[in-house]
Amino acid sequence: MTAVVGVEAEQRNSETPPFAVGAVGVITGLAAIAMFASIGRYGFFGDEWYFVAAGRRLAAGYADQGPLVPVIAWAMDGLAPGSLVALRVPAVLLTLIAIVASAQIAREFGGARGAQVLTAAAYATSPFLLVQGTQLATNTVDTALWVVISWLVVRWVRTRRDGLLLAAGAVTAVDMQVKWLIPFFWIAIAVAVLVYGPRELPKRPALWAGAAFAVVCTVPTLVWQARHEWPQLGMGAQVSAEQDTVGGRITFVPLALAAAGILGVVLLGFGLWALWRWEPLRPYRFLALTTVVLAVAFLAMNGRSYYVVGIYPAVMAAGAVWFTRDAATWRKWVGGVLVVISLVPVLFSLPWQAESDIEPAASDEAAGLALGLYGKFGWPELARATADAYTALPERERSSAVIIADSYWQASALDVQRAEYGLPAVYSPNRGFGYFGTPPDTATTVLWVGGDGSEPRTRCSSVTEVGRADARLGIPGVTSDVTLWRCDHPRAPWSREWPNMLRLG
Repeated sequence: MTAVVGVEAEQRNSETPPFAVGAVGVITGLAAIAMFASIGRYGFFGDEWYFVAAGRRLAAGYADQGPLVPVIAWAMDGLAPGSLVALRVPAVLLTLIAIVASAQIAREFGGARGAQVLTAAAYATSPFLLVQGTQLATNTVDTALWVVISWLVVRWVRTRRDGLLLAAGAVTAVDMQVKWLIPFFWIAIAVAVLVYGPRELPKRPALWAGAAFAVVCTVPTLVWQARHEWPQLGMGAQVSAEQDTVGGRITFVPLALAAAGILGVVLLGFGLWALWRWEPLRPYRFLALTTVVLAVAFLAMNGRSYYVVGIYPAVMAAGAVWFTRDAATWRKWVGGVLVVISLVPVLFSLPWQAESDIEPAASDEAAGLALGLYGKFGWPELARATADAYTALPERERSSAVIIADSYWQASALDVQRAEYGLPAVYSPNRGFGYFGTPPDTATTVLWVGGDGSEPRTRCSSVTEVGRADARLGIPGVTSDVTLWRCDHPRAPWSREWPNMLRLG
C-alpha cells in the first residue's frame, strides 16, 4: 500500500514532458488536409438532411437526439445555405481537436514525443475515428467530447486540480445536448474507481458540482422528453432491433475492434495490459476496467459497436506510452511500419473515388452495409420525381395537398429543398420528423413518398401510384426504386391519426 501511495504522489508531483507541438501538428495537419479535401464529395448524407431540417425547427429536445447538432446545422446553414462543405466544417474541427487531445492524454501519462505522435497517428489512421469527421453526425461530436473529458479526468488524477473536474462537468453538460451515452462513461468510471481508485475522486465536491451543473443544463431537454412521453428512451429498443439485422451482439466485438484501425488495435491491446500491469500507469488502472465495463454494457444492451470508441484514445495513449518506454531503434521502426500499414484502410475509406466509378450496390443488404456511402446519393432524383408528381396534380388540388414521406431521411431532404423544387409542406411519421408537425385536417390529397403502399391504403379511401423515383446510386426504397402514391380522402382526420402513426423505426 505504501508503494502505491508513493507512486501516486510521485505521479502528482511529476512534470509532464513537453508537448510535441511540431510532430503532433504535422499529423493533425495531414488529417485536416485529408478531411477538408473530401468533405465536399458526393452529397448530403441522410442524417445531415435531418439535422438541417431539425435546425430549422429549433427546440429544447428531439425524439432521437439532443439539440446541439441541430443548432450546429442551423448555424452553418445560416452562414452558407445549402453548402455541404460549411455544414461539415464543425465535424472536421472537432475531430482535429480530438486528435490533439488524445496526444495530450499520452503526455499526461508521461509519454514523450514518440508516444504523443503514435497516439495522434492511431487516431488519424482509424478508418472510423477519422472518417466520421468528414460528415456532421451526433457520434462525431460525442466522440470528440468523450476524448476531452477523458483528458480532463486523466489530468486530474495527475494534478488533483479540482477545476478540471468542474471543466469535465461542463463538457459533460454539452455532451448531454448531443446524445445520452456519456452517463455510461461516468457510471463505468465510478465502478472502476471503487475497485482500483483513486478513491479521492468521488469525495471531491468539485465532481458533484460539475455533475449538478450537467443535470441542470439537461433539464430543458428532460422536460421536452417528458412532455412527449420519452421517445429518446424508446430509441434504445429501436437501435437494438436494428442491430439484430446486422448481426447484433455477434458482430459487436469485431466491428468495435475494426473501428480502431490497425495501429489502434495494437495500441488498445498494449494499453489495456499496461494500465493493468505496468507500474508507472498504476494510478490510471481504473481506465482499463472502465473500458471493459463500457464494452460489456453496450454489448448487453445490443447497442452499436461504435458507442465504445470514445474511450479508445485514452487506452491507445497508454499503449503508446508503454510501447515507447525506451529509445530502442526497433520500436521506432515497428511504430513507423504500423503507421504506414494503418494508412491503407483509412485512405480507402475516404471518398476519393469519382461518383461515376462507384458501382451500384449488388443487393439491398450490400447497400445497408455501405450506408455511409450510398446514403449520400439519389436525393436530387427523389426531389425531382416528387416535384413532377406534385405539379401533375390539378391546380385546384395542389393548394390543399401535402407530402408524407415514409422515411425521415426522405422527408428531411424534401423539406430542406422545398423552395428549390416548389414543393408543399412535408411530413413524416418516422423518427424525430414525426414530432415536427401534423398534417392539417384540410389535406385531402397527399403525395405519399416511399413504402409499399400498405400504410396509405390504411389511411386513405383511394390510393394510386403516380410516379417513381430512381437513381443509379442510392439506398433501395429511400432514394432508388421509390414509389410515389397519391392518397385521397383520408379515412380519419390527420390530427387524430398522427399520434398513432409515429414510429421510431
